[in-house]
Formats: sequence, C-alpha cells, structure tokens
Amino acid sequence: MAGGSGRGSPTGGGPGSSGASAWASLPAGLLLPPVLLLLLLPQPALATPALDTVVLGLRLEGSTKPPEPVAGVAPGPIRLTEGSEALLRLYGLGLGPGAAERVAFAELRPDAIPAVNETCGERSQDLLVRPGPAEPRDTSALLWLRVLPLRKHEKAKAYVLCSQRRPGQPWLPHQGPDGQVVVLEEKKSLLPLWLQVTLIAALLGLSGMFSGLNLGLMALDPIELRILQNCGSEKERRYARRISPIRKKGNYLLCSLLLGNVLVNTTLTILLDDLTGSGVGAVVASTVGIVILGEIVPQALCSRHGLAVGAKTILVTKFFMLLTLPLSYPISRLLDCILGQEISTVYNRERFLEMLKVTESFNDLVKEELNMIQGALELRTKTVEDVMTPLPNCFMISSDAVLDFNTMSEIMQSGYTRIPVYEGDRANIMDILYVQDLAFVDPDDCTALKTITKFYNHPVHVVFHDTKLDAMLEEFKKGKSHLAIVQKVNNEGEGDPFYEVLGLVTLEDVIEEIIKSEILDESDTYIDNRSRKRVTNQKNRRDFSAFKDPVSEQKVKVSPQLLLAAHRFLLTEVPLFSPTLMSEKILLRLLGYSDVIQELKFNEEDKKSPQHYLYCKNKPADYFILILQGKVEVEAGRECMKFEAGPFTYYGVMALSPPPGSEFRSPSRGSGLARSASLSNHERSESMSSAVSGSTNQLSGTGNQYVADFSLRALTDLQFVKITRQEYLNGLTASRMDSCPQSPDSNSNSPRPGPDNPERPEPSAPADETTSLLNDRNCQGRRSNHSSMENNNV
Repeated sequence: MAGGSGRGSPTGGGPGSSGASAWASLPAGLLLPPVLLLLLLPQPALATPALDTVVLGLRLEGSTKPPEPVAGVAPGPIRLTEGSEALLRLYGLGLGPGAAERVAFAELRPDAIPAVNETCGERSQDLLVRPGPAEPRDTSALLWLRVLPLRKHEKAKAYVLCSQRRPGQPWLPHQGPDGQVVVLEEKKSLLPLWLQVTLIAALLGLSGMFSGLNLGLMALDPIELRILQNCGSEKERRYARRISPIRKKGNYLLCSLLLGNVLVNTTLTILLDDLTGSGVGAVVASTVGIVILGEIVPQALCSRHGLAVGAKTILVTKFFMLLTLPLSYPISRLLDCILGQEISTVYNRERFLEMLKVTESFNDLVKEELNMIQGALELRTKTVEDVMTPLPNCFMISSDAVLDFNTMSEIMQSGYTRIPVYEGDRANIMDILYVQDLAFVDPDDCTALKTITKFYNHPVHVVFHDTKLDAMLEEFKKGKSHLAIVQKVNNEGEGDPFYEVLGLVTLEDVIEEIIKSEILDESDTYIDNRSRKRVTNQKNRRDFSAFKDPVSEQKVKVSPQLLLAAHRFLLTEVPLFSPTLMSEKILLRLLGYSDVIQELKFNEEDKKSPQHYLYCKNKPADYFILILQGKVEVEAGRECMKFEAGPFTYYGVMALSPPPGSEFRSPSRGSGLARSASLSNHERSESMSSAVSGSTNQLSGTGNQYVADFSLRALTDLQFVKITRQEYLNGLTASRMDSCPQSPDSNSNSPRPGPDNPERPEPSAPADETTSLLNDRNCQGRRSNHSSMENNNV
C-alpha cells in the first residue's frame, strides 16, 4: 500500500476471495480495525487455513534512496529509485518466516489490468526479495527488496506483487494499485548548484572572448601589424608588438580560438541541461546566451577595438593555446602544409590572372609574356578535351589500306608524322603509323599497311577526356608517345557503358596551349585554338604527282598473295595453262600485263546494266575469264537455268582454242561454262589438249570465232583475269621457243608485229618466280586501247 496505507485484498480466489475484495474497497483508515479483529478471532473461525498465505497489502517502511516527492499527486503505487534497497511490510494471514519465498514481483505492462483469478506471468529478476527482520505474529512480515538498475533506454518501470497460497500453487497477482511498485530512474546532478551557476557565468564570458578574438585578431593582417609597429601610435606599437608573435602563427591561433570556443559552448549547454532538467530549456537558454553574450556583443566590440582587446587578453589566449596544443598544433601544421605560408593578400590562380589583365597597361610585360604566364597558370585547370582535335577532323588511315603511291603521297601531303590507323570504324583505332616507318617501303610493292604496323607495333596511348593538361604533359615527357587517343565512358541510353573515342591530343597541342599561340611548320594544316577555324598553309605544299608513273594510274590493285593464287590455279586446274603447254615463267609474264587483270564496279542503281555482262549469250567472244573476287550469275541452256558462282571459277576455255568447224557453240555438258577448282580437276578434254599441242592453225589464230551459249553477269564488284586468244597464242609461242634450243634462224620463226599480233613488251623474269611474284607490282589497270569487253557487251 502506498503512503503507509494498510488497505489490501487477498491474492486469489477461494473461500476468502469475496471478503478480501470488500476490504480492498474500504478507505485506508478503516482497514486497521478489521485486521486487529481478525487477529483476535479464534483460529477455527478463520476462512483460510493456517498454512495458507494471504497478502492483504504492503507498505514502504524505508529506502536507501528515497524518490523525490511529487506535489499535487494522489497516493498511488509505491515509488522506488533504481539501485536502492527498500524495506517493505506485508499485511495478511499466514505470513510466517517463509513469507519471502511465497512473495515475488512481475512486470506490469502499461495497458494491462490484473483480473480476478488471473495468474502472474514470468517473475521479474529486477526486484530481488529476501527476508527481513522477524515479526512475532504471522499477520505481518518485513521483507528487504533490492531494486536493480533500469536498462539504458528505460525511464520508469511498473511491477505487481504476486504471492502463493501454498507451495506448488499458482502465483496470483495482487488486486488494486496498492500492490504495485514503480521503479524510477535515478537523477544525478553533475555539480552543486552554486558551482554550476558560477561556471555558466564564466563560460559565457569565455565564449564572448573567444568569439571576439577570433574576429579581432584574425582580421589583423601580419603586414598591417608590421606597419603599425613602425609607424603607429605608442599604444598601437605596444599592442602590435604583443600580438605580432602569436599572429604570425595564424593557423595555430585560429585553431586554438575555435577549439576553445567550441569547448566552452558545449560545456555551457551540458551545464544548462543539468540545471534545468529539460533538453528544450537547455537549448533555448544556451542559444539565447551564446548569441547575445557570446557572439553579437563581443564581435561588435572587437570589430572596432580588436587590437586593444587582443593585446589585453594575450595571456588568456596563450593559456588556451597551450591547453589545446595536442589537438590544435597538428591541425595547424596540416593547414600550413596545405594552404602554404600566410601573406597579406592571397591570390589564387584566377585572381592572379585577373590582376595581370587589369594591370596590363601599368606593368612592363609584353603581350607574349603575358600569354605564356596565363597559359602556364591555366594548364592545371584545363583538360585534354579542351585542346584535342575532334575525331571527324583527324587524319587517319584504314588498316586495310595498301601503301601504294597514292596512299604514301597522301600521307606526305598531310604533314603529320604520327597517323592513327583504324579498323572498320574510325573510332576503332588499333595502331599508330610513324612516317619514319615508311623509309624502307617501296610504293611499287603495294605493301599492306597491316604488315608495317604489325612489324613496328607502336603502342597506342589512351587517356580519358577529363585528364588535366599538366598530367598529360608529364605523360608526354616520359617519352612513351607524343600522341594520345582521348576517350570517355559513355553511359547514356540503354545498354552497358562503353568507351567512346572523342579525338586526338598531341604534345604540340599542349605546348600551343601553354604559349597561347600556334606552332606552324612548312607543311602544317592546323586548327587555330582561338578562332576554331580550319586554316591551311598552302605556301609550301608539295605536289608529288611528278614522281608518279602515269601508266600505274590505270592498274588494278591486287595483293601479291591473290596474284600468286591465280598463277597456281591456272597451272594446276585449267588444262590450257598446264606446264606441258605453257611454262610457269611465261604465264607469270602474261599475268603481269596491265590489261590482263581487270576490275569492274557494280552499279547498284542499274543492276541489269550492259556493263555488268562479261559474256552475252549467242555473241562471239575471244577471251578467257577467271574470277578472282566477287560473285557472278550464270544463265545457260534453253531453260535459262541460273546459278551463282564465286571466286576462282573460270569461263570461255573454248574461246582460246576452238576446234575446227564453221561455228562452234559450247557443248551441252558445259565445258565452256563456269568451272570451279573442283570441277576442272575432273574434266580434262583430250581433244582440247590435242588441239593446242602443236596445231599450226591454232597458233596462227585464224580459226573460227567462239560463240558463247551462256550469259555471265556480275552481282558485286569484281576482280578477274581476262586473257584474249591472241595473248594466249603468243604465250604458247613464247613457251615453245623458250623450251627449244635457240639458233640464228630462230628469230625468223617468231611472230612479227602486225594488226593481229601487236608488239607488247614483256617484263624480265627473275630467277625465283615465286619470290618475284610477291615482290612484283600488283596494281594493274586496264589500258585504254583495249575495249573488247565493252564492244561485246553492247
């Protein structure tokens, strides 16, 4: 029972439950006479057996930490302080020496109200019950109650009294608020009241002093203090001499003042919170005190009299500088290393550049010197993206290019010494070609560009678009490369991010940005950095066309490997060119003629153009064709059957050696039609071989004309070998003469030049035919005087 009340109720049902409930409703002052009356009644008259324990109420006798009284609050549950020990007195029946074992406490939830005959929950271990001093009667008992500390987040906690009638029976809660115990958090005061008030006043004064000195002392420039020491008044000189030593350590002084101010303000807030007992009140009081007494008043004073206030409080300032030395001195040293030495007026890059521009008419710097200074100072603020050449404006070469005269003259006319090599897309830069790599390259060899780039294998230097120019200059100074590819990570849109090539940056671009001017050479084509307009210096541009062979302009570009493959294919797969009829050397010379290897460009707009037909059905033809690259369509037979064929298929074999007759048409088995390598291996015409083995009629070229019974039309761009009958017969004659012993009269048997046998120079044959084929020219073109294909197609 609270406040010493003796009212209570029995803790459970049974014979005495209804009577106990009636007692619990009685006032506290009327409870004691019924208890005395029960004690005077004889033992048989009691409703509860002698061994049953019935707790009617409890009262607080004493506590080691009594809680603070709450004024204006009606009596209620017993209030205890955490960490205390309390002496409780129980009233009831059957309270003997073992009453402490039948009494316990359970946690009471805030929204729970114990019901009649309801059992207790789990007994709490936060309240420990042990027997107290012995009592002569079993209607009263004293118990010691030890209250354990509350948990960290708990401010108060309620418990309900539980008891057992007999051992082994259920624990029943006590009905009513007089059987409840509330444990409160212990409130501890940091300092005595008088000491707290004194410290708060002192801290407000220190807060104002630190705030004022922070503005007053730090506003005094070291150069200004030196000027005051030399030309100020007597007081100003004295004050300046006292302040100057600590003002020279500007960062150390600043850190000490700020740390002292923060320390004072934090301590002030903690003391006000302990004094007021309310967090909101502490915040309001500290804010008002610090703003008015710690900021506004002292700063207004020190902004006008900072020199005098700083000099008179120099001892306090030095004391706090010494007090905060372990923390403020390392921070100040770090600031000194980062910010550098403090000077009177600090100019960063932008301000210094602006000062140079503003004072340009007053200083003795010429414009070029000013530009160099400006460029050097802006080097760290600009990125490679600001000075690079955009990718569309870059001179580049495809990796599939052939180093013939046209390509090499284009490289020489560009004026660049380092040229990116791309594969497929211009953004896919794979190699770098140096002009010096072409020193040993002969344009007549038509060497593939990949051969040169793979041999030298120059590294490709790639940088990101946000790389600073000073870092880029350092990379160029290392000597890895003076040209770099600029790229960025493109994560726009859907899909995974990818690297996007933006352009090129060179060492020359960085140097031009430093000197703020363009560096021109005798063959430079540049983009001006200021106007961003393309300017071409045409004064010393060279024209290399004088060194170019005019005949080579018409030659078709064929790789040495493809030419060698065509040579081998004709020797092994086409019977008319077998070594028994034509020697390898003569066939090699024949393929070296400029009009033998031809090229046809396919017109997508007019696919049925007459220019696309290599053979026309029922029209005469006196030439043999071998497809090297591209696709063709063959239409043959009365049914006009069509099929497609590709590289290394040949046509018009009978046009070179027609059998005797008035008119010849291709046989139905298609021996004169397209024959691939696999077909020609199975078909060797014996009559054809015998016809060309030594017949004078065939060599004379006076036989009947061959008429094709099929049509051959190009489907794509073509490269093909075209050998006329006269060229073939000349080759046979040359092979026979080469194989026969030479005599003084042998020259009379050789074919003489004439209308049907024009004179044609033959290139000299080197010793090793395979090696010479790889090194020979492969850029052969169609001569203008040979137009038999066009005449037949019309």
